[in-house]
Amino acid sequence: MSESISSVLLDAHCARRQGLDAIAQRQRARLGEAVAFARANSPYYRELYRGLPERIESSSVLPMTNKQELMRHFGDWLTDREVSFAAVRGFVDNSELIGQRLFGKYSVAITSGSTGTPGIFLLDTHNWTVTLAFSLRMIAGWLSASDMLRLLVGGSAASVLAMGGHYIGATSFAAIRTKRSARRLRALAAQAPLRNLVAELNRCRPALLIGYASVMVLLAAEQDAGRLHIQPLLVLPTSEGLSQDGCDRIARAFRAKVRTVYAATECLFMAIGCEHGWYHVNSDWAILEPVDASYRPVPPGEESHTVLVSNLANRVQPILRYDLGDRILQRLDPCPCGNPLPAIRVRGRTADIITFPTERGEQVAVPSLALEIDHVPGVELFQIAQIAPTQLRVRLHPSANADPHRVWRAVHSELTKLLNEHELGHVSIELAAEPPIPSFAGKYRTVIPLVPSA
Repeated sequence: MSESISSVLLDAHCARRQGLDAIAQRQRARLGEAVAFARANSPYYRELYRGLPERIESSSVLPMTNKQELMRHFGDWLTDREVSFAAVRGFVDNSELIGQRLFGKYSVAITSGSTGTPGIFLLDTHNWTVTLAFSLRMIAGWLSASDMLRLLVGGSAASVLAMGGHYIGATSFAAIRTKRSARRLRALAAQAPLRNLVAELNRCRPALLIGYASVMVLLAAEQDAGRLHIQPLLVLPTSEGLSQDGCDRIARAFRAKVRTVYAATECLFMAIGCEHGWYHVNSDWAILEPVDASYRPVPPGEESHTVLVSNLANRVQPILRYDLGDRILQRLDPCPCGNPLPAIRVRGRTADIITFPTERGEQVAVPSLALEIDHVPGVELFQIAQIAPTQLRVRLHPSANADPHRVWRAVHSELTKLLNEHELGHVSIELAAEPPIPSFAGKYRTVIPLVPSA
């Protein structure tokens, strides 16, 4: 629990030099510690694990958990008994506290309700230590010595984040930003009009560019068109699925290395991408189990129905055998990059770009994440469908204790403001009579673009 970033880096380096057996040994030990801590400090896990062996060395013997179940037992899930759901909910509802720490100890992040339940997650210092250590390790592994020198001596980084709510991007940015690094770390709003992002990036000319994959694709097109002219060493698309063609387009546009990570708010250090398009699981600190619809193991070479993740670093909110909802495919043979850690590909994490016609007959592309409204107080679940080129239909499910009329007025105001910023004030917004509609897989697609007619 008291490890420093340097000690985590050193241990990871030693484990990889010693081989897969050493990594597996660390995984077993950390899993046992995480389960023991959860049993001792979380009433929810104490009851869930009643009857299990005292010593746990394999996650496969644990019952699975999911967001709906954990959020339903939020107070009993927490291991810090001084933290209440009311305190966390009040913190999340206050936008002035974005990036600050609850009780001075815990970062707080929210997730969308794509599974039908929005999530609220607390991240403790130990979790951040492991996250930052692996972030440094992966960047150092991707860049040459001269690239690292340029980045460290005068180079800046720009991160395109979802603003306006306690999203993990804004929370992460606050966790790593210090007064000393403020000039070299820029946070840009992903919801901002594209022309504003281009202007700001042209001013700061980052050596490291990080942001939502859909926004990186739009910025690559701006670079090709000659409106954006930056020369980053590394582009790191995040949060959304990106095809190899998308990676290649970004790499060509910026003449830069493009690498990806597999992360979620529940576990920020699951896997690191390689040059061959595979993610390598950080098995010493995270466990990923591909399973079928009945939660039985899926062998390498077969696509899973979902994946169960265990975060071996977070103690305040244990994430153990948690249904993440992503489909993954584990590689059968060793990856040609030479990394011996398990190699996976991720399905089902794509994001959309919605296109609107302007009143001048031009087209404006808006990433779907810009329209997400789960940060608006009182929104339990939402779905925005583009039902015509200039018409949005909002399916809204307010929180149990919220005034539906007040929530709708806040949502309408938020979307109107966003559309006006993009010079799309002519786009109409209507409230649907029907609630959000799940897919066949049970997930809720939050933003649905217009499907062109034949």
